[in-house]
Amino acid sequence: MARPSKSSNRGSPELKRPLGELLLEAGTITEEQLRAGLAHQRNRGIRLAEALLALGSVDETELVRVLARQEGLPFVDLSKGNIAASILERVPAEVAREQRVLPLVERQGKLVVAVDDPLKRIVADQLSFLLGCEVTCALAAPSLLGAALLQHYGQEPSETAEERLAARTEEDSDAPVVRLVTRLFRQALEMRASDIHIEPQGGRVRVRYRIDGVLREVAEHPEHLAAPLVSRLKIMGSMDIAEKRKPQDGRIAIELEGRAIDIRASILPSNHGETIVLRLLDRSAGLISLAELGFDEQDYSWFRRMITRSNGIVLITGPTGSGKTTTLYSALSELNRPDVKIITAEDPVEYHIKGINQVQVNPRVGLSFARILRAMLRAAPNIILVGEIRDLETAEVAVQASLTGHLVFSTLHTNDATSALTRLADIGVKPFLVSTSVQGVVAQRLVRRLCAKCAKPYQPSAHELRILGLTAAELGQRQFHAPVGCDACEGSGYWGRIGLFELFELDSNLRDMVYRAEPLAVIRAAALARGMLRPLIVDGARKVADGRTSLTEVLRVTRMATEAQDGEDEDFALEENRPR
Repeated sequence: MARPSKSSNRGSPELKRPLGELLLEAGTITEEQLRAGLAHQRNRGIRLAEALLALGSVDETELVRVLARQEGLPFVDLSKGNIAASILERVPAEVAREQRVLPLVERQGKLVVAVDDPLKRIVADQLSFLLGCEVTCALAAPSLLGAALLQHYGQEPSETAEERLAARTEEDSDAPVVRLVTRLFRQALEMRASDIHIEPQGGRVRVRYRIDGVLREVAEHPEHLAAPLVSRLKIMGSMDIAEKRKPQDGRIAIELEGRAIDIRASILPSNHGETIVLRLLDRSAGLISLAELGFDEQDYSWFRRMITRSNGIVLITGPTGSGKTTTLYSALSELNRPDVKIITAEDPVEYHIKGINQVQVNPRVGLSFARILRAMLRAAPNIILVGEIRDLETAEVAVQASLTGHLVFSTLHTNDATSALTRLADIGVKPFLVSTSVQGVVAQRLVRRLCAKCAKPYQPSAHELRILGLTAAELGQRQFHAPVGCDACEGSGYWGRIGLFELFELDSNLRDMVYRAEPLAVIRAAALARGMLRPLIVDGARKVADGRTSLTEVLRVTRMATEAQDGEDEDFALEENRPR
């Protein structure tokens, strides 16, 4: 086997010099051939090297030799020499065929592999992680590389590399990090976690699961596992394994114990290393119906009336992780009939609903919410869902759609229902458009549901009733319940979550106030006085009185705990009412 050229590797990479100039200097092509190649490149939108090969203006081997010089990579001629069997065994056949890499030689503790594209240098980092040694690249002609792969590794069998990887058992002693990642996913599903947080902490790697909305530390690993763990997840999520300075996002699809799991991965560089948040979505779990969300009978009737209107905008607001998307999906499932056309624009598409046209946002090709929304209007839908209103362009198209006979669902990030009006105004929507298009707003939060096996009743104090705006007469014979903890709920006192909802509807007077751009506090006070707004705390009080959640939970999500402790009874503490 011809050794990779040392001169190309050791010399300064001529990255700033155009490929055409280098080819002319080497006498590989003429000026006329270069002009023809550049014209072909512009017309086809391809690289100059591909254009010259397509026109037959250059020999492939000579082109790759100059390209290696431009990129500062060694060049290797695969038509000469032999490769030792021990070197070929270093890279598994399925990896070599899938990545189109060929191991050549080991030099000074580094494994040199042949690639057919300079952009594939990132493969060296992936192989370094996989093989446990440093890997460098040499550039080879694509046709010769393909022939060499066929000669040394044979034809690829019908079973794909992905299928073989999935078939590997956890006992595979060559992949401890793979087993660790699989165990993390499996344990998270068993514990009903919605998120996995992997955080380097300086000397250790902390792993936390978010269970029923609350983070719980479940494991701690040595610091040296941080890099291989992050690399493994980057590979699974099709992210740049070499990039460690910028945030990255990726998608991972796996199957565990017959369950299809979709995972959204977010990587954020920190002072101790890269932190990862993995958001789990169990596609096999199915959608939640409106009745299961936590609406009581009166609220359910109100929401049904909102989502069955012929036009207008219905907004769901709340912070990230408050269940907005779940509520929207439940509403769409309720309305999904053969005589209704529903189109959605989502980022990402979380659940696939039969009978609904769902479109994935793709910024890389310019497919934004606004662009999808404009295209939707030409498809004659009855109902439109926009995953989130993020900018003026999307908001304006959504408003115009609602004013031309379409029912539009969307979400906003606001603290309460009435703030949705000012949020639209802040984005840039004119007040008169807000007043005419918005039909209703639901602000929601998720609270933990008390464990049915261990929750114990107690008689609330007058102060606790006052916090929730209840009177003893309204409570009647009902009692509050507090968490205790048992084996069924793993000692937390809670199992699952339930929604709290703030409902806001606009009547003619409120629309006039929005049109006149009156202050939000004035609009909210008027909505309360006219019975058009039912605050979040009212629904929380009802669910506490019914024994479905605890006072502590309601105060946690409505951010009233500080106000409660600043009340008349200064020695009041929520934990004191927990049964002993």
